[in-house]
Amino acid sequence: MALKRGLSSGTLIHRTRKTGSNRFPIPIPIPIPIPILIFCFLFLFFAAPRLYTSTPTDQGFPRSSGKQDLDWRERLALQQVRSLLKREVIDVIKASTDDLGPLSTDFFKKNSLPASWKLFGQETALKDGTTSEVRLEDPIKKEDNFSGIIFLQLLKDSKYFLVMLSPLRFFLAEDHPQFLDSPAKDARRQLREKRRERRAADLVKHDDEVTAKLETAAIEHSKSVDSAVLGKYSIWRKENENENSDSNVRLIRDQMIMARVYISITEMKKKHELAVELRNQLKESQRALGEATADFDLQHSAPEKIRAMGQVLSKAKEQLYDCNLVTGKLRAMLQSADEQVRSLKKQSTFLSQMAAKTIPNGIHCLSLRLTIDNYLLPPEKRNFPRSENLENPKLYHYALFSDNVLAASVVVNSTIRNAKEPEKHVFHLVTDKLNFGAMNMWFILNPPGKATIHVENVDEFKWLNSSYCPVLRQLESATMKEYYFKAAQATSSGSSNLKYRNPKYLSMLNHLRFYLPEVYPKLDKILFLDDDIVVQKDLTGLWAVNLHGKVNGAVETCGQSFHRFDKYLNFSNPHIARNFDPNACGWAYGMNIFDLKEWKKKDITGIYHKWQNLNEDRALWKLGTLPPGLITFYGLTHPLDKSWHVLGLGYNPSIDRAEIDRAAVIHYNGNMKPWLELAMTKYRSYWSKYIKYDHPYIRGCKVSE
Repeated sequence: MALKRGLSSGTLIHRTRKTGSNRFPIPIPIPIPIPILIFCFLFLFFAAPRLYTSTPTDQGFPRSSGKQDLDWRERLALQQVRSLLKREVIDVIKASTDDLGPLSTDFFKKNSLPASWKLFGQETALKDGTTSEVRLEDPIKKEDNFSGIIFLQLLKDSKYFLVMLSPLRFFLAEDHPQFLDSPAKDARRQLREKRRERRAADLVKHDDEVTAKLETAAIEHSKSVDSAVLGKYSIWRKENENENSDSNVRLIRDQMIMARVYISITEMKKKHELAVELRNQLKESQRALGEATADFDLQHSAPEKIRAMGQVLSKAKEQLYDCNLVTGKLRAMLQSADEQVRSLKKQSTFLSQMAAKTIPNGIHCLSLRLTIDNYLLPPEKRNFPRSENLENPKLYHYALFSDNVLAASVVVNSTIRNAKEPEKHVFHLVTDKLNFGAMNMWFILNPPGKATIHVENVDEFKWLNSSYCPVLRQLESATMKEYYFKAAQATSSGSSNLKYRNPKYLSMLNHLRFYLPEVYPKLDKILFLDDDIVVQKDLTGLWAVNLHGKVNGAVETCGQSFHRFDKYLNFSNPHIARNFDPNACGWAYGMNIFDLKEWKKKDITGIYHKWQNLNEDRALWKLGTLPPGLITFYGLTHPLDKSWHVLGLGYNPSIDRAEIDRAAVIHYNGNMKPWLELAMTKYRSYWSKYIKYDHPYIRGCKVSE
């Protein structure tokens, strides 16, 4: 009879001899408990041979008697089970089942035999008087009378199948590969495992990507937080609890303004008692306000003072209020405040310009001491070594014109410290007669390593005179002297002209940059440096820059509408309007590479003289060297990469730190020079690190960081 797998748990099939086949009632499926497993073990060892009576077919086993076949299988199953369980465990199982008696098929009928099992071959009395032959058979392998398979099938239908099946399959696979799944099933199982592995890998990768995105977002958010806001103005402070954190402060100030208005009116209308009351309350409000700029800075009595002042002002309003009169008083106060603001602004501009002009006491002391010691030296010791390099065009030459010893030393020290081949660098320093001794003595005492240096006095350039140089002739004119030295003279453009009263505009050191071929006739290229710069990288790459036939290599400074020609030149003048583009981009002095051969070919000095003569009345531009430089090198300037020269450290507090670190040269252009007390602290360290503050001269003159 063909065997079929049961479709519901606990189904038992009987073949009756009389009327056909009937089915037992279907019991409720329940999970197999631990005691059932204990019986299964016992069933495996002792009862399985009695339940199965059919003979094996051709499945790779020898055909022999049933008894021998069962003994052989029983021994093999017992060996496999003993390899899985310890002896103590088997003894416990045996001891716990001694009282249960012999195993019979009635036990399985009562205890929900799994649906995949069927009973055949044993005669059993039924309710209708018929008998049935009951036999237990495994549908997986009908031919295999192997008790180990019975054990496997019982475990398969129990909740312990996954735990117990794997080791049994391992033992069966060694000697009986016919009990394993077919190759197709193995292939499908491997594909499922691979799919699960891929899904797991994808999930892990997705989680890693999400984590990386979250970390990146957190880093960007932390960068966007301005640390300056977290100090005095932290969001956790009391004054930020509401939007109007200074509302009471502003109310007190408004009350004080109205009190002053009513005081002036009471004096006009001779309300002396009210005037005294207003003055007293005004003093109280002033004390309550103090220097507070936010409500949390106010005294605890401030609300009371506000109420008291409000009452007095209400009383004054009832007695004195006149709309036209109050409006006139407020307008007069506003005009007076505007005049005070303009006066203070002009005074601030003057003081800042004055501070920029002055030399600190420490630097002045340093210059005097060095000058004295220089003149005490014998003449033969005042010269510098390696003078043969001064006219060698194959070396790297620098032009530095300065009257500040400390600033010049920083330029030289920073250049040499960052140079790859210091012995190939030559510095040409030019100063005035007043500072020549100090500059000479400093570099005799502190030579720049293997580099060459030479110091000259501009007053010894006999060819530089008023007959040859237009600007020198203009500086000696009576008009220019009156402009500079008559302090009581009113200026048409107000405080803006204070900038051009700087003594540097009277010095030829500032205009010597237009005469480089005359000062260094045997050189082909030279790098011009201002004394308020710091070198941070090797500059020899500038000599390799192709200027494409231009004379000047410089970094452009124009933005959308800033630092263009119309900022420096007077385009209302026809000479300027006809020859130049007002939107042409400006560039910066401070670090410029000049091709002296092209300079001579294009007669740059002659162009400068022409325009300087046209500007004798200062109608084309104000004083200074940048406007005539823009005119002289118009169309002859090659733009350099901005990383060569970063400007603004003398006036701009918001320069990006990364931009400064990338720059080859940083420039302290502006009034806040690094050697002055008004220098910006955040930029000062770039300059001060090239000064030896333990040097005897610097320490003796109390020059400090």
